[in-house]
Amino acid sequence: IDAAGASHPFPHFWEQVFGSGRANLALRESYRRDLRAMRSATAIQYVRFHAIFHDENGVYDEDAQGRPVYNFSYVDQIYDGLLEDGVRPFVELSFMPRKLSAAPPAVFPFWYKPLVSPPKDYGKWGELIGAFAQHLVDRYGIDEVAEWYFEVWNEPNILFWAGKPPESTYYQLYAAAARALKGVDRRLRVGGPATAQAAWVDRLIAYSVKNEVPIDFVSTHAYGNDSAQNVLGTDEKISRRDMVARAVRKVFEQVKQSALPNLPIHWTEYNASYSAEPAVTDTPFMGPWLANNIRECDGLVSTMSYWTFSDVFEEGGVVKKPFYGGFGLFAERGIPKAAFHAFRLLHQLGTERLNVDSESVLATRRADGALEVAAWNYAAPDEAGSPAELSLSFKGLSAGKHTARIERVDAEHGSPLKAWEDMGRPASPSRAQIAALRSAAQPGVAETVELGGDGSLKLNLRAHCLALVEVR
Repeated sequence: IDAAGASHPFPHFWEQVFGSGRANLALRESYRRDLRAMRSATAIQYVRFHAIFHDENGVYDEDAQGRPVYNFSYVDQIYDGLLEDGVRPFVELSFMPRKLSAAPPAVFPFWYKPLVSPPKDYGKWGELIGAFAQHLVDRYGIDEVAEWYFEVWNEPNILFWAGKPPESTYYQLYAAAARALKGVDRRLRVGGPATAQAAWVDRLIAYSVKNEVPIDFVSTHAYGNDSAQNVLGTDEKISRRDMVARAVRKVFEQVKQSALPNLPIHWTEYNASYSAEPAVTDTPFMGPWLANNIRECDGLVSTMSYWTFSDVFEEGGVVKKPFYGGFGLFAERGIPKAAFHAFRLLHQLGTERLNVDSESVLATRRADGALEVAAWNYAAPDEAGSPAELSLSFKGLSAGKHTARIERVDAEHGSPLKAWEDMGRPASPSRAQIAALRSAAQPGVAETVELGGDGSLKLNLRAHCLALVEVR
Protein backbone atom coordinates (compact mmCIF):
# COMPACT_ATOMS: atom_id res chain seq x y z
CA ILE A 1 0.00 0.00 0.00
CA ASP A 2 1.79 3.10 -1.27
CA ALA A 3 0.67 6.18 0.67
CA ALA A 4 1.89 8.38 -2.17
CA GLY A 5 0.80 6.05 -4.96
CA ALA A 6 -1.74 6.34 -7.75
CA SER A 7 -5.33 6.89 -6.64
CA HIS A 8 -8.75 7.91 -7.87
CA PRO A 9 -11.72 9.70 -6.26
CA PHE A 10 -13.75 7.42 -4.01
CA PRO A 11 -17.17 8.90 -3.23
CA HIS A 12 -19.03 7.00 -0.53
CA PHE A 13 -21.78 5.76 -2.82
CA TRP A 14 -22.77 2.93 -0.46
CA GLU A 15 -23.81 5.03 2.54
CA GLN A 16 -25.82 7.96 1.15
CA VAL A 17 -29.19 6.20 0.64
CA PHE A 18 -30.80 3.47 2.77
CA GLY A 19 -34.08 1.64 2.41
CA SER A 20 -36.77 1.00 4.98
CA GLY A 21 -40.13 -0.76 5.03
CA ARG A 22 -43.22 1.33 4.31
CA ALA A 23 -43.86 5.03 4.79
CA ASN A 24 -46.15 4.78 7.81
CA LEU A 25 -43.39 3.18 9.93
CA ALA A 26 -41.54 6.51 9.85
CA LEU A 27 -44.11 7.84 12.35
CA ARG A 28 -42.77 5.49 15.04
CA GLU A 29 -40.20 6.57 17.61
CA SER A 30 -38.39 3.22 17.29
CA TYR A 31 -37.88 3.90 13.57
CA ARG A 32 -36.67 7.43 14.22
CA ARG A 33 -34.32 6.27 16.97
CA ASP A 34 -32.66 3.82 14.57
CA LEU A 35 -32.48 6.55 11.94
CA ARG A 36 -30.72 8.90 14.36
CA ALA A 37 -28.23 6.14 15.16
CA MET A 38 -27.56 5.82 11.43
CA ARG A 39 -26.97 9.56 11.19
CA SER A 40 -24.38 9.35 13.96
CA ALA A 41 -22.38 6.58 12.28
CA THR A 42 -22.75 6.95 8.50
CA ALA A 43 -23.16 9.59 5.79
CA ILE A 44 -26.85 8.78 5.24
CA GLN A 45 -28.58 11.53 3.25
CA TYR A 46 -31.75 9.86 1.92
CA VAL A 47 -34.25 7.21 3.00
CA ARG A 48 -36.45 5.28 0.57
CA PHE A 49 -39.61 3.44 1.55
CA HIS A 50 -42.70 1.96 -0.09
CA ALA A 51 -46.34 2.97 0.01
CA ILE A 52 -46.57 6.70 0.61
CA PHE A 53 -49.99 6.46 -1.10
CA HIS A 54 -51.23 3.49 0.96
CA ASP A 55 -54.72 4.08 2.33
CA GLU A 56 -53.38 3.99 5.90
CA ASN A 57 -51.84 7.40 5.13
CA GLY A 58 -55.19 8.79 3.98
CA VAL A 59 -53.82 10.57 0.91
CA TYR A 60 -56.54 9.90 -1.66
CA ASP A 61 -60.33 9.89 -1.59
CA GLU A 62 -63.13 10.81 -3.98
CA ASP A 63 -66.31 12.75 -3.37
CA ALA A 64 -69.80 11.64 -4.42
CA GLN A 65 -69.17 12.93 -7.93
CA GLY A 66 -65.90 10.98 -8.25
CA ARG A 67 -63.69 14.05 -7.93
CA PRO A 68 -60.33 13.56 -6.17
CA VAL A 69 -59.96 14.67 -2.54
CA TYR A 70 -56.40 14.86 -1.22
CA ASN A 71 -55.19 14.82 2.38
CA PHE A 72 -51.46 15.19 3.04
CA SER A 73 -51.55 15.27 6.86
CA TYR A 74 -49.62 12.01 7.39
CA VAL A 75 -47.37 12.75 4.41
CA ASP A 76 -46.34 15.96 6.16
CA GLN A 77 -45.67 14.18 9.45
CA ILE A 78 -43.60 11.51 7.71
CA TYR A 79 -41.44 13.90 5.70
CA ASP A 80 -41.18 16.46 8.51
CA GLY A 81 -39.76 13.70 10.71
CA LEU A 82 -37.11 12.75 8.15
CA LEU A 83 -36.04 16.34 7.61
CA GLU A 84 -35.91 17.02 11.35
CA ASP A 85 -33.53 14.08 11.69
CA GLY A 86 -31.31 15.43 8.91
CA VAL A 87 -32.23 13.21 5.97
CA ARG A 88 -34.31 13.63 2.83
CA PRO A 89 -36.78 11.26 1.19
CA PHE A 90 -35.91 9.29 -1.91
CA VAL A 91 -39.56 9.26 -2.87
CA GLU A 92 -41.02 6.04 -4.24
CA LEU A 93 -44.36 6.84 -5.89
CA SER A 94 -46.40 3.84 -4.73
CA PHE A 95 -48.75 2.00 -4.22
CA MET A 96 -52.25 2.55 -5.62
CA PRO A 97 -54.94 4.11 -3.39
CA ARG A 98 -58.02 1.86 -3.31
CA LYS A 99 -60.38 4.44 -4.79
CA LEU A 100 -57.98 5.07 -7.66
CA SER A 101 -57.36 1.37 -8.28
CA ALA A 102 -58.65 -0.47 -11.31
CA ALA A 103 -61.16 -3.18 -10.44
CA PRO A 104 -60.75 -5.70 -9.07
CA PRO A 105 -57.94 -4.35 -6.90
CA ALA A 106 -54.79 -6.50 -6.94
CA VAL A 107 -53.44 -7.03 -3.43
CA PHE A 108 -49.79 -7.92 -2.87
CA PRO A 109 -49.45 -10.48 -0.03
CA PHE A 110 -47.43 -8.32 2.34
CA TRP A 111 -48.86 -8.07 5.84
CA TYR A 112 -49.96 -4.47 5.19
CA LYS A 113 -51.64 -5.49 1.90
CA PRO A 114 -50.54 -2.88 -0.63
CA LEU A 115 -52.56 -2.53 -3.82
CA VAL A 116 -50.44 -3.08 -6.93
CA SER A 117 -53.18 -2.43 -9.48
CA PRO A 118 -52.90 0.06 -12.30
CA PRO A 119 -55.06 3.14 -11.87
CA LYS A 120 -58.63 3.08 -13.12
CA ASP A 121 -57.81 6.41 -14.80
CA TYR A 122 -54.23 7.35 -15.76
CA GLY A 123 -55.29 10.98 -15.92
CA LYS A 124 -56.31 10.89 -12.25
CA TRP A 125 -53.01 9.17 -11.43
CA GLY A 126 -51.16 12.06 -13.05
CA GLU A 127 -53.35 14.55 -11.17
CA LEU A 128 -52.49 12.83 -7.88
CA ILE A 129 -48.76 13.05 -8.62
CA GLY A 130 -49.08 16.69 -9.63
CA ALA A 131 -51.07 17.61 -6.51
CA PHE A 132 -48.64 15.68 -4.31
CA ALA A 133 -45.60 17.41 -5.84
CA GLN A 134 -47.21 20.85 -5.70
CA HIS A 135 -48.01 20.33 -2.03
CA LEU A 136 -44.40 19.37 -1.30
CA VAL A 137 -43.07 22.42 -3.13
CA ASP A 138 -45.52 24.70 -1.33
CA ARG A 139 -44.59 23.22 2.05
CA TYR A 140 -40.82 22.81 1.76
CA GLY A 141 -39.85 25.13 -1.11
CA ILE A 142 -38.57 24.23 -4.55
CA ASP A 143 -34.91 24.59 -3.53
CA GLU A 144 -35.42 21.80 -0.98
CA VAL A 145 -37.65 19.48 -3.01
CA ALA A 146 -35.36 19.80 -6.04
CA GLU A 147 -32.79 17.94 -3.92
CA TRP A 148 -35.14 14.95 -3.58
CA TYR A 149 -35.59 12.07 -6.02
CA PHE A 150 -38.93 10.79 -7.33
CA GLU A 151 -38.93 7.15 -8.40
CA VAL A 152 -42.00 5.75 -10.14
CA TRP A 153 -43.29 2.58 -8.45
CA ASN A 154 -41.41 -0.47 -7.15
CA GLU A 155 -40.39 -3.62 -9.05
CA PRO A 156 -43.05 -3.50 -11.78
CA ASN A 157 -41.42 -6.40 -13.63
CA ILE A 158 -42.49 -8.86 -10.93
CA LEU A 159 -45.62 -9.19 -8.81
CA PHE A 160 -45.61 -5.60 -7.53
CA TRP A 161 -47.43 -4.44 -10.68
CA ALA A 162 -50.64 -5.93 -12.03
CA GLY A 163 -50.83 -3.96 -15.28
CA LYS A 164 -51.31 -6.10 -18.42
CA PRO A 165 -49.01 -6.35 -20.24
CA PRO A 166 -46.67 -5.29 -17.42
CA GLU A 167 -43.99 -3.39 -19.32
CA SER A 168 -46.10 -1.21 -21.60
CA THR A 169 -48.58 -0.35 -18.85
CA TYR A 170 -45.71 0.56 -16.54
CA TYR A 171 -44.37 2.95 -19.15
CA GLN A 172 -47.81 4.55 -19.28
CA LEU A 173 -47.75 4.90 -15.48
CA TYR A 174 -44.21 6.29 -15.61
CA ALA A 175 -44.95 8.82 -18.36
CA ALA A 176 -48.02 10.20 -16.57
CA ALA A 177 -46.08 10.62 -13.33
CA ALA A 178 -42.95 12.08 -14.94
CA ARG A 179 -44.92 14.66 -16.94
CA ALA A 180 -46.97 15.61 -13.89
CA LEU A 181 -43.83 16.20 -11.82
CA LYS A 182 -42.21 18.31 -14.50
CA GLY A 183 -45.48 20.20 -14.86
CA VAL A 184 -45.01 21.39 -11.27
CA ASP A 185 -41.36 22.35 -11.75
CA ARG A 186 -38.72 21.26 -14.25
CA ARG A 187 -36.17 20.94 -11.44
CA LEU A 188 -37.94 17.96 -9.86
CA ARG A 189 -35.96 14.77 -10.55
CA VAL A 190 -37.78 11.69 -11.80
CA GLY A 191 -36.65 8.21 -12.76
CA GLY A 192 -37.27 4.48 -12.82
CA PRO A 193 -37.96 1.69 -13.62
CA ALA A 194 -37.16 0.55 -10.03
CA THR A 195 -37.15 -3.03 -11.30
CA ALA A 196 -36.07 -6.22 -9.62
CA GLN A 197 -33.17 -8.16 -11.12
CA ALA A 198 -31.64 -5.29 -13.13
CA ALA A 199 -34.44 -5.38 -15.73
CA TRP A 200 -35.84 -2.86 -18.23
CA VAL A 201 -33.27 -0.08 -17.65
CA ASP A 202 -32.10 0.16 -21.25
CA ARG A 203 -35.68 -0.19 -22.50
CA LEU A 204 -37.02 2.59 -20.28
CA ILE A 205 -34.30 4.90 -21.57
CA ALA A 206 -35.18 4.03 -25.17
CA TYR A 207 -38.90 4.53 -24.48
CA SER A 208 -38.31 7.89 -22.80
CA VAL A 209 -36.10 9.19 -25.60
CA LYS A 210 -38.47 8.02 -28.34
CA ASN A 211 -41.56 9.46 -26.66
CA GLU A 212 -39.93 12.59 -25.16
CA VAL A 213 -40.78 11.50 -21.62
CA PRO A 214 -38.66 13.11 -18.87
CA ILE A 215 -36.02 10.94 -17.22
CA ASP A 216 -33.31 12.24 -14.87
CA PHE A 217 -31.92 8.98 -13.51
CA VAL A 218 -32.40 5.24 -13.73
CA SER A 219 -32.93 2.85 -10.83
CA THR A 220 -33.08 -0.88 -10.32
CA HIS A 221 -32.41 -3.63 -7.74
CA ALA A 222 -30.30 -6.75 -7.23
CA TYR A 223 -29.68 -9.22 -4.42
CA GLY A 224 -26.84 -11.61 -3.76
CA ASN A 225 -29.06 -14.69 -4.09
CA ASP A 226 -30.66 -13.63 -7.38
CA SER A 227 -30.01 -16.12 -10.15
CA ALA A 228 -27.86 -15.50 -13.20
CA GLN A 229 -30.80 -16.59 -15.36
CA ASN A 230 -33.04 -13.86 -13.94
CA VAL A 231 -30.42 -11.10 -13.88
CA LEU A 232 -28.16 -11.85 -16.83
CA GLY A 233 -30.12 -14.39 -18.87
CA THR A 234 -27.31 -16.94 -18.59
CA ASP A 235 -26.80 -20.31 -16.91
CA GLU A 236 -23.67 -19.23 -15.09
CA LYS A 237 -23.08 -20.11 -11.45
CA ILE A 238 -22.43 -16.75 -9.83
CA SER A 239 -21.69 -16.68 -6.13
CA ARG A 240 -23.54 -14.57 -3.60
CA ARG A 241 -20.32 -12.59 -3.25
CA ASP A 242 -20.31 -11.37 -6.85
CA MET A 243 -23.94 -11.38 -8.02
CA VAL A 244 -24.82 -7.77 -7.15
CA ALA A 245 -21.61 -6.48 -8.73
CA ARG A 246 -22.31 -8.43 -11.93
CA ALA A 247 -25.76 -6.86 -12.10
CA VAL A 248 -24.27 -3.42 -11.47
CA ARG A 249 -21.79 -3.82 -14.32
CA LYS A 250 -24.53 -4.99 -16.67
CA VAL A 251 -26.61 -1.88 -16.07
CA PHE A 252 -23.59 0.44 -16.18
CA GLU A 253 -22.73 -0.88 -19.63
CA GLN A 254 -26.35 -0.60 -20.81
CA VAL A 255 -26.52 3.05 -19.78
CA LYS A 256 -23.17 3.85 -21.39
CA GLN A 257 -24.38 2.32 -24.64
CA SER A 258 -27.73 4.14 -24.55
CA ALA A 259 -28.84 7.46 -26.01
CA LEU A 260 -28.36 9.00 -22.52
CA PRO A 261 -24.96 7.64 -21.46
CA ASN A 262 -24.48 10.05 -18.55
CA LEU A 263 -27.69 9.29 -16.65
CA PRO A 264 -27.07 8.74 -12.93
CA ILE A 265 -27.59 5.13 -11.83
CA HIS A 266 -29.20 4.52 -8.43
CA TRP A 267 -29.46 1.01 -7.03
CA THR A 268 -32.45 1.64 -4.80
CA GLU A 269 -32.37 -1.83 -3.25
CA TYR A 270 -29.56 -4.31 -2.73
CA ASN A 271 -28.51 -6.81 -0.08
CA ALA A 272 -26.83 -10.20 0.18
CA SER A 273 -30.27 -11.84 0.33
CA TYR A 274 -33.88 -11.02 -0.62
CA SER A 275 -35.24 -13.58 1.84
CA ALA A 276 -35.05 -14.11 5.60
CA GLU A 277 -31.71 -15.90 6.06
CA PRO A 278 -30.44 -15.48 9.64
CA ALA A 279 -26.99 -16.83 8.69
CA VAL A 280 -26.65 -13.94 6.23
CA THR A 281 -28.07 -10.62 7.37
CA ASP A 282 -27.88 -11.20 11.13
CA THR A 283 -24.24 -12.29 11.19
CA PRO A 284 -20.73 -10.89 10.76
CA PHE A 285 -20.71 -12.41 7.25
CA MET A 286 -22.17 -9.10 6.11
CA GLY A 287 -18.96 -7.15 6.84
CA PRO A 288 -16.77 -8.89 4.24
CA TRP A 289 -19.72 -9.10 1.83
CA LEU A 290 -20.35 -5.34 2.02
CA ALA A 291 -16.68 -4.41 1.73
CA ASN A 292 -16.17 -6.65 -1.27
CA ASN A 293 -19.31 -5.30 -2.96
CA ILE A 294 -17.98 -1.76 -2.54
CA ARG A 295 -14.66 -2.86 -4.04
CA GLU A 296 -16.37 -4.34 -7.08
CA CYS A 297 -18.98 -1.60 -7.67
CA ASP A 298 -16.69 1.42 -7.31
CA GLY A 299 -17.04 3.70 -10.33
CA LEU A 300 -20.16 1.98 -11.70
CA VAL A 301 -22.95 3.65 -9.69
CA SER A 302 -24.14 6.96 -8.31
CA THR A 303 -25.61 5.47 -5.13
CA MET A 304 -26.48 2.08 -3.68
CA SER A 305 -29.33 1.86 -1.16
CA TYR A 306 -28.93 -0.99 1.32
CA TRP A 307 -32.21 -2.73 2.06
CA THR A 308 -32.83 -1.86 4.97
CA PHE A 309 -31.46 0.21 7.84
CA SER A 310 -33.90 -1.10 10.48
CA ASP A 311 -35.95 -4.15 11.44
CA VAL A 312 -38.81 -1.80 12.27
CA PHE A 313 -40.29 -3.59 9.30
CA GLU A 314 -43.53 -5.50 8.73
CA GLU A 315 -43.70 -6.97 5.25
CA GLY A 316 -44.01 -10.45 6.76
CA GLY A 317 -46.00 -9.32 9.77
CA VAL A 318 -45.11 -8.19 13.26
CA VAL A 319 -41.58 -9.23 14.25
CA LYS A 320 -41.67 -12.43 16.33
CA LYS A 321 -38.08 -12.55 17.63
CA PRO A 322 -35.02 -10.30 17.51
CA PHE A 323 -32.93 -12.32 15.03
CA TYR A 324 -34.87 -13.93 12.19
CA GLY A 325 -32.89 -12.90 9.11
CA GLY A 326 -34.39 -9.41 8.92
CA PHE A 327 -32.88 -7.02 6.42
CA GLY A 328 -32.18 -4.29 8.96
CA LEU A 329 -28.90 -3.11 10.44
CA PHE A 330 -30.71 -2.90 13.76
CA ALA A 331 -32.71 -5.75 15.26
CA GLU A 332 -35.89 -4.84 17.14
CA ARG A 333 -35.45 -2.55 20.16
CA GLY A 334 -32.49 -0.85 18.48
CA ILE A 335 -30.01 -3.70 18.92
CA PRO A 336 -27.13 -3.11 16.48
CA LYS A 337 -26.17 -6.05 14.26
CA ALA A 338 -22.68 -6.71 12.96
CA ALA A 339 -23.74 -5.18 9.63
CA PHE A 340 -24.34 -1.82 11.34
CA HIS A 341 -20.79 -1.83 12.67
CA ALA A 342 -19.53 -2.80 9.22
CA PHE A 343 -21.15 0.33 7.80
CA ARG A 344 -19.71 2.34 10.71
CA LEU A 345 -16.18 1.14 9.89
CA LEU A 346 -16.58 1.58 6.14
CA HIS A 347 -17.78 5.14 6.74
CA GLN A 348 -14.27 5.93 7.96
CA LEU A 349 -12.68 5.10 4.61
CA GLY A 350 -11.09 8.05 2.82
CA THR A 351 -12.25 9.81 -0.32
CA GLU A 352 -9.30 8.70 -2.48
CA ARG A 353 -8.86 5.02 -3.29
CA LEU A 354 -5.27 3.83 -3.64
CA ASN A 355 -4.53 1.27 -6.32
CA VAL A 356 -4.03 -2.12 -4.63
CA ASP A 357 -4.17 -5.47 -6.39
CA SER A 358 -6.18 -7.47 -3.88
CA GLU A 359 -9.63 -9.02 -3.55
CA SER A 360 -9.64 -8.60 0.23
CA VAL A 361 -8.37 -5.06 0.74
CA LEU A 362 -9.66 -1.54 0.09
CA ALA A 363 -6.92 1.04 0.68
CA THR A 364 -7.89 4.70 0.89
CA ARG A 365 -6.45 8.07 1.82
CA ARG A 366 -8.31 10.73 3.76
CA ALA A 367 -8.01 14.46 3.15
CA ASP A 368 -5.82 14.80 6.27
CA GLY A 369 -3.36 12.24 4.86
CA ALA A 370 -4.35 9.35 7.11
CA LEU A 371 -4.59 5.94 5.47
CA GLU A 372 -7.78 3.94 6.08
CA VAL A 373 -7.59 0.32 4.96
CA ALA A 374 -10.47 -2.15 5.02
CA ALA A 375 -9.35 -5.78 5.06
CA TRP A 376 -11.51 -8.88 5.31
CA ASN A 377 -11.63 -12.66 5.34
CA TYR A 378 -14.59 -13.67 3.19
CA ALA A 379 -16.31 -17.02 3.53
CA ALA A 380 -19.79 -17.97 2.40
CA PRO A 381 -22.42 -17.72 5.15
CA ASP A 382 -22.92 -21.49 5.28
CA GLU A 383 -19.15 -22.11 5.60
CA ALA A 384 -17.16 -21.98 8.82
CA GLY A 385 -14.15 -20.70 6.90
CA SER A 386 -10.59 -20.56 8.23
CA PRO A 387 -8.50 -17.90 9.96
CA ALA A 388 -6.23 -15.94 7.65
CA GLU A 389 -3.04 -13.97 8.11
CA LEU A 390 -2.87 -10.93 5.88
CA SER A 391 0.45 -9.17 5.32
CA LEU A 392 0.25 -5.43 4.72
CA SER A 393 3.29 -3.48 3.61
CA PHE A 394 3.03 0.31 3.78
CA LYS A 395 5.26 2.44 1.57
CA GLY A 396 5.60 6.18 1.06
CA LEU A 397 5.12 7.00 4.75
CA SER A 398 6.90 9.92 6.40
CA ALA A 399 10.08 9.22 8.35
CA GLY A 400 9.81 7.87 11.90
CA LYS A 401 7.74 5.26 13.68
CA HIS A 402 4.15 4.66 12.75
CA THR A 403 1.30 2.95 14.56
CA ALA A 404 -1.81 1.29 13.23
CA ARG A 405 -5.19 1.47 14.93
CA ILE A 406 -7.18 -1.70 14.22
CA GLU A 407 -10.90 -2.18 14.76
CA ARG A 408 -12.74 -5.39 13.93
CA VAL A 409 -16.24 -6.68 13.35
CA ASP A 410 -16.55 -10.43 13.77
CA ALA A 411 -18.26 -12.98 16.01
CA GLU A 412 -16.46 -11.55 19.07
CA HIS A 413 -16.59 -7.86 18.18
CA GLY A 414 -19.76 -5.93 17.43
CA SER A 415 -22.14 -8.90 17.14
CA PRO A 416 -24.88 -9.63 19.72
CA LEU A 417 -25.70 -13.09 18.35
CA LYS A 418 -23.59 -15.13 20.78
CA ALA A 419 -25.10 -13.29 23.75
CA TRP A 420 -28.60 -14.00 22.42
CA GLU A 421 -27.79 -17.67 21.92
CA ASP A 422 -26.30 -17.87 25.42
CA MET A 423 -29.61 -16.50 26.74
CA GLY A 424 -31.43 -19.41 25.09
CA ARG A 425 -32.54 -17.40 22.02
CA PRO A 426 -35.50 -15.71 23.76
CA ALA A 427 -38.25 -14.62 21.37
CA SER A 428 -39.28 -11.79 23.70
CA PRO A 429 -36.20 -10.68 25.64
CA SER A 430 -36.79 -8.96 28.95
CA ARG A 431 -35.81 -5.33 29.38
CA ALA A 432 -32.66 -6.46 31.18
CA GLN A 433 -31.84 -8.89 28.35
CA ILE A 434 -32.35 -6.16 25.76
CA ALA A 435 -29.89 -3.96 27.64
CA ALA A 436 -27.44 -6.87 27.78
CA LEU A 437 -27.80 -7.49 24.03
CA ARG A 438 -27.14 -3.84 23.26
CA SER A 439 -24.06 -4.00 25.44
CA ALA A 440 -22.87 -7.20 23.76
CA ALA A 441 -23.29 -5.50 20.37
CA GLN A 442 -20.68 -2.86 21.18
CA PRO A 443 -17.45 -3.26 19.20
CA GLY A 444 -14.96 -3.12 22.07
CA VAL A 445 -11.69 -1.24 22.30
CA ALA A 446 -9.61 -0.77 19.17
CA GLU A 447 -6.13 -2.32 19.10
CA THR A 448 -3.04 -0.18 18.53
CA VAL A 449 0.17 -1.76 17.19
CA GLU A 450 3.45 -0.40 15.89
CA LEU A 451 4.39 -1.03 12.28
CA GLY A 452 7.61 -2.86 11.58
CA GLY A 453 10.61 -0.80 10.62
CA ASP A 454 9.93 -1.66 6.98
CA GLY A 455 6.29 -0.52 7.28
CA SER A 456 4.94 -4.05 7.62
CA LEU A 457 1.90 -5.25 9.53
CA LYS A 458 0.60 -8.78 10.07
CA LEU A 459 -3.16 -8.90 10.41
CA ASN A 460 -4.84 -12.02 11.74
CA LEU A 461 -8.48 -12.30 10.68
CA ARG A 462 -10.94 -14.97 11.70
CA ALA A 463 -13.44 -16.06 9.05
CA HIS A 464 -16.19 -13.50 8.35
CA CYS A 465 -14.06 -10.74 9.89
CA LEU A 466 -13.91 -7.16 8.61
CA ALA A 467 -11.10 -4.99 9.96
CA LEU A 468 -10.34 -1.31 9.56
CA VAL A 469 -6.69 -0.32 9.83
CA GLU A 470 -5.85 3.35 10.30
CA VAL A 471 -2.29 4.57 9.80
CA ARG A 472 -1.58 8.22 10.59
